[in-house]
Amino acid sequence: MTSRCVRSCPYCFAKREMEGSPSGDIVSWENLIYLADFLAASNQDHLSLLGGEPTLHPQFVDMVLYLIERRFHVTVFTSGIMADKRLREVSDHLSAVPPGPLGFVVNLNNPHQTPAPEQETQRIAKFLSLMGPWCTPGFNIYRTDFDIEFLFDLIARYGMHRHIRLGLASPMPGVESVFIKPDDVRTVIDRLYSFKPSLDRFDIKPGLDCGFPLCGFTDEQLGWLMRCSGKFKFGCGPAIDLTPDLNVYACFPLSGFNKRSLFEFDSMRQVQDFYQNLFNRVRTETAGIYEECDGCIHREEGRCAGGGACQVMNRFVGEAPVRLQEIERGLSKPCIAV
Repeated sequence: MTSRCVRSCPYCFAKREMEGSPSGDIVSWENLIYLADFLAASNQDHLSLLGGEPTLHPQFVDMVLYLIERRFHVTVFTSGIMADKRLREVSDHLSAVPPGPLGFVVNLNNPHQTPAPEQETQRIAKFLSLMGPWCTPGFNIYRTDFDIEFLFDLIARYGMHRHIRLGLASPMPGVESVFIKPDDVRTVIDRLYSFKPSLDRFDIKPGLDCGFPLCGFTDEQLGWLMRCSGKFKFGCGPAIDLTPDLNVYACFPLSGFNKRSLFEFDSMRQVQDFYQNLFNRVRTETAGIYEECDGCIHREEGRCAGGGACQVMNRFVGEAPVRLQEIERGLSKPCIAV
């Protein structure tokens, strides 16, 4: 909805897109209506509103209500940090919408490991006190000693969903950023499993975003995940993102990779097929984030994608330009003598 943000998180995977956008870049009503028509014609009824910070958009509340009136299920990804005037608008108008068609994923940082001004903490508390039952906590893992204990208190205090959306901080190929490297993924998984007693005690279910490889888990860990959360898919398909001017790309970390205009496509299926084909070509070049991904039965049978595509492509950056042209396009590479 906008490229502006109220935070500067060290792991931000949207940094590349936001830094390349005009400071006043916001989605217009014309583009929002076009997108709604496009999705409806594609039989898609779910969409997420992101930023930057989407609540900074001047017409944020009106646009959410418009999409819900058109029978879309809307998920807002937010920091929960907003001015008092915007918070009143959200409370007055969106609290009347049932949690079914509207939800918030609140991206929360551990205040001890990612310090923030006290004013930010207070604003998040205000938002959660009003909209907690609509909210799912989100947590981005960017260090191996991460701590999620603080989320348990917030969930209980504000009546948030007993589910935590866990994401691995991802690299933006060719851009300096903080992220979890492939060699550290198993350490991250073991660290997550160390919170099992507390997660079980408070009946809180972990939800894994893309990028986790199946082989990083022991059978015991997989059994626990299946028991508490049901079926898991260790995939990495295109998570289609659109900019305010309706440019489209595979996902935020790959915002520089084969970006197109939505106007080039007739349906969302065409968009997904286009980027899935590119992802398949990436996997043909390199199967996954580990050498053993090549020939892995779990990957060949579709149970695991072999880790995140952005992790795979990040390995290409330091190489000579020997990959397929569709893969080389959009990678920020240093000059290499060949």
